[in-house]
Amino acid sequence: MLKEALGKYLRFLSEKRQLSPGTIDTYRISLTPWVSFMEKEYENTPPAPKTNAILLRQYLSKRRRESISIRTLAGFISTLSGFQQFLASDKKFAKYLCKLSRLKYSEKIPDFLPQKEADELFDLLEKDGYPAWRDYLMVLLFYLTGVRRAEMARLKVPDIDFKKCIMSVIGKGNKQRLVPFGGTILDEMQYYMTLRDRFSDSTKVDRGFMFLNYRGEPLTVRSIDRIVKKYCARLGRTVTPHMLRHSFATHMLENGADIFAIKEMLGHSSLATTQKYTHITTERLKSEYKKAHPRA
Repeated sequence: MLKEALGKYLRFLSEKRQLSPGTIDTYRISLTPWVSFMEKEYENTPPAPKTNAILLRQYLSKRRRESISIRTLAGFISTLSGFQQFLASDKKFAKYLCKLSRLKYSEKIPDFLPQKEADELFDLLEKDGYPAWRDYLMVLLFYLTGVRRAEMARLKVPDIDFKKCIMSVIGKGNKQRLVPFGGTILDEMQYYMTLRDRFSDSTKVDRGFMFLNYRGEPLTVRSIDRIVKKYCARLGRTVTPHMLRHSFATHMLENGADIFAIKEMLGHSSLATTQKYTHITTERLKSEYKKAHPRA
């Protein structure tokens, strides 16, 4: 019964709320273990709201013993809240409802590159042939725009206005936003387009995507992750697309950008999400103060 409800909920997220396939997969991965747990518990007994609350505590305790972090479980509770709202809309599923409690966890400060390391990164990248130029430009755009991996994977050539130096990306919830990339790399982007078109002609495949694999098809999110890590490994550390996104936001703040503008460029729905970057800059100020002030 609950498995049936989950299937309906995921279709609802896709058809009605028009969430991206990646987001729906996240919901599925988060909720499926809970659904399986509940169905197993209720094989021989009917569901009851009071019992549901007890089972939820047992489930959370079980997941903690499996070394699942409090942060991940807090995300599960948030996801379960949306699922329960869906369940409440159908009487036959309402028997699975229970009161949810918020889990407290310490917010991890996002990892990012210092500005000096970011500068060194682009000096190190080699640019020889289409694949190297593709990887160089992709890493550069991650840092210059702060876009997400999925947004980069979906980026198409018509989404880029080369005259205005602006990219149009589709973010979470299929929300479109415009992101500037700066005119300093315009010549490099136009040169890349020459290489891309030549490469695309050789593969006889062109679906319009900005970044292509060896077959001329768009890169997957996993491939983008691997490429970024490989190219940035020459810094002597693991760098991910998300770290470059964090670096973009942090460096913008450090250099005086308005936090509301950063919120719009990152595609955050809440200012609270963007404000975590102010903690990064505050911690850095405190660190510099302690190192430099004689009475600190």
